[in-house]
Amino acid sequence: MSGRGRCAGSVTCCSTGRPRRAGRSAGFCWKRVAGCGAGADTASVTGSASPQLLRPRALRSGDLVVIASLSGPLPAAYERNVEQAVVVLERMGFRVRRAPLLEAARHRWWSAAPPAEIAAELNGLLRDPEVRAIIASDGGQTVFGYLDLIDIEAIRADPKPILGYSDISLLHLVLYARTGLVGFHADMAVPGFGGNWQTVPATRQAELETLYSRLLTDTEPIGPLPASSSWECWRAGRVEGTLIGGVINRIALVQATRFAVPLERFDGAVLFWEEMGGLASYVWSYLQVMRHGGILDRIAGMVVGVPREIAGLDSPEASPTLSEIVLDVLGDRDIPVLGNVEFGHAGPNLPMPVGIRVALDARQRTLSLLEPAVRGPHAVTEPPS
Repeated sequence: MSGRGRCAGSVTCCSTGRPRRAGRSAGFCWKRVAGCGAGADTASVTGSASPQLLRPRALRSGDLVVIASLSGPLPAAYERNVEQAVVVLERMGFRVRRAPLLEAARHRWWSAAPPAEIAAELNGLLRDPEVRAIIASDGGQTVFGYLDLIDIEAIRADPKPILGYSDISLLHLVLYARTGLVGFHADMAVPGFGGNWQTVPATRQAELETLYSRLLTDTEPIGPLPASSSWECWRAGRVEGTLIGGVINRIALVQATRFAVPLERFDGAVLFWEEMGGLASYVWSYLQVMRHGGILDRIAGMVVGVPREIAGLDSPEASPTLSEIVLDVLGDRDIPVLGNVEFGHAGPNLPMPVGIRVALDARQRTLSLLEPAVRGPHAVTEPPS
């Protein structure tokens, strides 16, 4: 899919200052200073001092991971996908268990169960010392219903990787803001390990298995994510900053709640987002919400996922391309933008760990993870990224 975009302008360093720049509508903006470092965590969701970055303990061979229904139900037709996901995870060296709510055809409206039941099951997994990682079965429309029921102290006491995207990206944003927990915006069981992974060549699947194994077990930085020919430079530049984002509608919607991510968490950050469904005009509107909310005036760079099933993007004579939408809303904000990166609903997913420092070079079309997502057995908490 052509972005019809081009590399315009250049950003060669990162965000440090807080002076207002002429032409910006918000009171905050960042400046570029050679050799500088990008923004840091500064506030929790309650407005108190920023939590330290909370990395889960690295998984080891034989550790237990649990596939759980954290949002939507499991249609009977996708039972085979769960079975395939178990095979993949066992091949990576883990023991796998299914949580009780992950039962084919169980549902309550559009959810696997009432929000309180999903929260109770999630909290049980968070408190169980044997469980070392939680993998969402799928996305959905339920996480907003139990944000106020999550056992935050259990997360602080024993942080664990929670893997998922779509609706699960809401969990990552809120838990990162409240506790500093690294969020694993990554593939899930049904559409990911047991779905899209099964459709790619064996060499690609092996590459993904190695990448995810390193993500969960390696206490050294992964470095550059494997790039592909789909990646496009929509605006040139190189920055370093904290990775934060998710599905764009969840980023916009959560800011209207008491669980809103404090704006300071976006200072000098690399914002990543993707979207599935709806209209091209909706994406434009979500970006405008982030502009009005001040997010776009604080970030140092942007990474956009491959869009999926967005009406209007496939008719270039009548509608703008995604790159044109992005650059239109950004206006004169001179930040690098890398587009059409494989994460989110287009899958298979490249992992985008929320809270981890990354290096983005849009002109060279590279995105590198500069820190590990997990910690060694003795480290507990660390300074903010």
